[in-house]
Amino acid sequence: MGEVILDVKDLHTYFFNRWGTVKAVDGVSFSLRQGETLGIVGESGCGKTMTALSLLRLIPRPAARIVEGQIILDGEDLVEKTDREMRDIRGRKISMILQDPQTSLNPVFTIGNQLVEALRTHRHGSHKSMVQHAMEALRSVRVAAPERRLDDFPHQMSGGMKQRIIGAIAMSCEPKVIIADEPTTALDVTIQLQYLRLLKEIQAETGLGIIFITHDFGIVARMCDRVAVMYAGRIVEDADVRDLFNNPTHPYTQALMAAVPQMERTDRLFAIEGQPPALFDLPVGCRFAPRCLHVHDRCLSGYPDSFPVSGGHRASCWLADTNGGGSEVQERSIGEPA
Repeated sequence: MGEVILDVKDLHTYFFNRWGTVKAVDGVSFSLRQGETLGIVGESGCGKTMTALSLLRLIPRPAARIVEGQIILDGEDLVEKTDREMRDIRGRKISMILQDPQTSLNPVFTIGNQLVEALRTHRHGSHKSMVQHAMEALRSVRVAAPERRLDDFPHQMSGGMKQRIIGAIAMSCEPKVIIADEPTTALDVTIQLQYLRLLKEIQAETGLGIIFITHDFGIVARMCDRVAVMYAGRIVEDADVRDLFNNPTHPYTQALMAAVPQMERTDRLFAIEGQPPALFDLPVGCRFAPRCLHVHDRCLSGYPDSFPVSGGHRASCWLADTNGGGSEVQERSIGEPA
């Protein structure tokens, strides 16, 4: 992997409403290297997408604010940037592929209009040169006959083709970081495979850093170099993808993996009981404790530090405390499917 291009340090993004303070992102830290893919996994509502929107400074204001932390991209702290400066950075240095291509594209404008608009924000030149750049962007995502596709409207394309167009817009200005927020959710499995292979090919050619947000551990195994597991606004485990699959340490990670369907399994699937905590009324101790099969008194009284497991593998769980913090519950294991 290359040098670190994105370094997120102790990021806090809160919503302020009549119920209180909603801690959507509560002390998230990670880094991304050139040519690396970081996967972020977790249940819906755990803070994955809000983390991504915080990186782009696109959080819904005035309710939401980044109250603390740093987002260092290419040596600059994005938290300190003005709105005007961020408009120049988005698309040129960091960009995002949204989940649903149907709602990401404007139905009343042609693909060419929307690509040229993105290019004109960050590049200077004649309309003819912008159109040429737009065709090159479509070729980069393997769209056949791009000169004809420029005049098409979104409704004239399949879901897989629209997702490629979204990718072309996001990568048209050659950013260093792409955030892919569940980009394969609306695609069938065959098109998913083609799209994932395409992202890998583009990454190999350009050295692009990718943050891949997903629920699918199969995609994590195929795409990612490192994985961050999020729960209730915090990263509870961070490891190389091989280490995470070989030695999941946090009970939440173990439970997520136990819930993955397996072809040879004929009994009922394992399910995580309960619901994530309300983000405006978080417990004092470990946020997963009410649903955890390893819960102990210490889990309820204080939030665990991030303990080293091996190498770059870390987990925020007393079970990972080699100094004896989890010795009383070390022998317990994840429950079998009900």
